[in-house]
Amino acid sequence: MSDPYGPPPPEQPEGETPGQQPPGQQPYGQPPPPSVYGQQPSGVQQPGAGGLTPDERTWGGAAHWSALVAGLFGGLAFLGPLIVMLVKGNDSPWIRRQSVESLNFQISILIYAIVSAILIIVLIGLVLLAAVGVLWLVFTIIGSVKASSGEDYRYPLTIRMVS
Repeated sequence: MSDPYGPPPPEQPEGETPGQQPPGQQPYGQPPPPSVYGQQPSGVQQPGAGGLTPDERTWGGAAHWSALVAGLFGGLAFLGPLIVMLVKGNDSPWIRRQSVESLNFQISILIYAIVSAILIIVLIGLVLLAAVGVLWLVFTIIGSVKASSGEDYRYPLTIRMVS
């Protein structure tokens, strides 16, 4: 007679104890084991915040903070974002968007600084030049931090010449 409470247990091959799986097989319904030490295969970058790879976030941030570095060389702050755009702009639309945004801001600030320098003749240029310098520093730092964390950043007061 058969058991009225359910089907009989499956037959076990000789040499195996119940509950033991043959080598290389996973029990039904359980996920596969994690890769060695939980690492991903080498050379593969996993997307992070906003679907961006760490490389994209680094280069997007570099498009902004390179303006600070290039600005130390006297009014050439636009060179940093321009170099990032030319070197890495074709690798990712996000890197290109960030480098173009930073480049447009740096060119706009250069124009504002030239106009302020001309207006020094009427003395209001001194105040404007100081304000332009402070705005450049503050907005460039904000852009660097936001882009490095993977956020899109749009500068205020920007003339968008490069697209």
